[in-house]
Amino acid sequence: MRQQIRRKVVIGGLLSGLLLLLVTAAHAGGRQIYTFVDSRGVTHFSNVPNDSRYVAIPAPQRGSEPSRSAPRYIGYDGLILLTAREHGVPPALVKAVIAAESLFDADAVSHKGAQGLMQLMPTTASKLGVVDPFAADQNVNGGVRYLREMLDRYGDMGRALAAYNAGPKAVDHYRGIPPYPETRAYVQRVMTYYRDYNGDFGR
Repeated sequence: MRQQIRRKVVIGGLLSGLLLLLVTAAHAGGRQIYTFVDSRGVTHFSNVPNDSRYVAIPAPQRGSEPSRSAPRYIGYDGLILLTAREHGVPPALVKAVIAAESLFDADAVSHKGAQGLMQLMPTTASKLGVVDPFAADQNVNGGVRYLREMLDRYGDMGRALAAYNAGPKAVDHYRGIPPYPETRAYVQRVMTYYRDYNGDFGR
């Protein structure tokens, strides 16, 4: 098992490195690369964004990392796995959302009033039947159910994550990921974390 895990890490690192080289070369040649992850967890790449689900991969900045590595924390992995399986959501995606939303802080409160691990707004938490948004099990259950709703509504991770961040009204209005810098950065960050966390959970 340990050898298999090591192989996955090595292969994932090699693929990430190859992708970085390809993206860097494309930008150097004046070309843009786009990506999205579909509802089955398959990552797609293209230089022709002929689908509203595609999101531009930012050009690597000189002297800085092209993307931030996913923060490492396993304290909620058991809860994430059980809840994600119950609602048919990839556990790595749930962990990625938690990492991006609260950095695994169950007591987190945003300046907009979002609460807990998956940063549920009070109105959303109430609709989902979450009594205590700071209770990890309730918060994750509510957040995963809401994420499942967005995945079912849009059919792909990019727009589902954009709706989780900016709200479905914004996604519907723009018929895709809204042109908000914060939302686009959020989608890219969660998708990066999602790929990094895939090895944290068994098949």
